[in-house]
Amino acid sequence: MKILITGSNGLLGQKLVKLLIESNEEVIATARNGNRLPTEYTGYTFEEMDITDPVSVEKILQKHCPDAVINTAAMTNVDECEKDKAGCDLLNVEAVKHLIEGCNQINAHLIHLSTDFIFDGTHGPLTEEDKPNPISYYGESKLKSEELVMAKSYKWSIVRTVLVYGIAHDMSRSNIILWVKNSLENRKNIQVVNDQWRTPTLAEDLAQGCYLIAKNSTEGIFNISGADMLTPYEMAIQTAEFFELDKSLIEETDGSKFTQPAKRPPKTGFIIEKAKKQLGYQPHTFKEGLKVLGDQLQKS
Repeated sequence: MKILITGSNGLLGQKLVKLLIESNEEVIATARNGNRLPTEYTGYTFEEMDITDPVSVEKILQKHCPDAVINTAAMTNVDECEKDKAGCDLLNVEAVKHLIEGCNQINAHLIHLSTDFIFDGTHGPLTEEDKPNPISYYGESKLKSEELVMAKSYKWSIVRTVLVYGIAHDMSRSNIILWVKNSLENRKNIQVVNDQWRTPTLAEDLAQGCYLIAKNSTEGIFNISGADMLTPYEMAIQTAEFFELDKSLIEETDGSKFTQPAKRPPKTGFIIEKAKKQLGYQPHTFKEGLKVLGDQLQKS
């Protein structure tokens, strides 16, 4: 099977490339600004592709004619999206139009990544049938892209996920686990909120869920996340315990103490029964995910 990945330099992109190579699939990795994948990755093709440029998208898709396209590229910094709405629209909405058109031309299965931030956070955990109601511009942009995919794509799947964590080569952004670990190692006091709930997702699990959808050509909306419902404070405490760091440096607080441009949904998290039944998806527990990350940090 031939699978093209957008955003291959990102955390999920890197995990997907590795998984697909190991699964003996034909992989086309694409990114806008050169190839930053680890040098030990071999057996794939890299193409520079700007998903905001319809000519670039058409050229690369027509050249390779993949069976599936997994779109991991997006503007995901929630506060930046609030401040730069035009940039957010360009990458999260307009670019998706180009991918839909390109996939339709070659009858490729478009697998599009989305987020729990399409919900308002009034209740959780959520199923695939719950009604979206975003409270941030990032959430609005991802909901718009979902609606485009469902309305315009010939073959499509939407993968909704929650608070992805992990480690990858040459990472441009951190995540909550690495932030907590690095802060405590440097003896920094940190404040972590206790009034938001999520089902944090190991990047390897998210990659596995995307691959199961592509391999089985399964269409529709799927919640792909971890199964453990936790607050960021609970995640921080478990991270400190796993890495044997000083928990007393972690101060429990609530979201009202922070001023951020974008609102966060208080309670999301996903029910993942559909993915388990239809795809055979089985995520790691949060503690198992910490061990995966810890093992990778030891090797790096």
